[in-house]
Amino acid sequence: QVQLVESGGGLVQAGDSLRLSCSASGGTFSMDVLGWFRQAPGKEREFVAGIRWSTGSTLLTDSVKGRFTSSRDKAKNTVYLQMNSLKPEDTAVYYCAARFGTVVRTIASDYDYWGEGTQVTVSS
Repeated sequence: QVQLVESGGGLVQAGDSLRLSCSASGGTFSMDVLGWFRQAPGKEREFVAGIRWSTGSTLLTDSVKGRFTSSRDKAKNTVYLQMNSLKPEDTAVYYCAARFGTVVRTIASDYDYWGEGTQVTVSS
């Protein structure tokens, strides 16, 4: 059973940075894609970034390009989401998700396992 645990969220001011971590355990060898999604109150869950565990290649949604990056540390079984120049509109619960396969998908239903999420709040 794959388990994903996010950490690193918090309350910051606009322009600040945060780094989210997603620690993976349990059968992760079969999961090559880790994704980051976020969900703001009253809105649908949306794709933020994805990374292929094997190659390190990443995909970012347009609204975060130039501000967010994703990386992984194989030794720690951990994926990161570095968020810089945060804006109030980045406020949401951020989720880590994993899927079988080798393509970074941007649709939440394509992912098989989810973490509980971590809250990110950006004040203006």
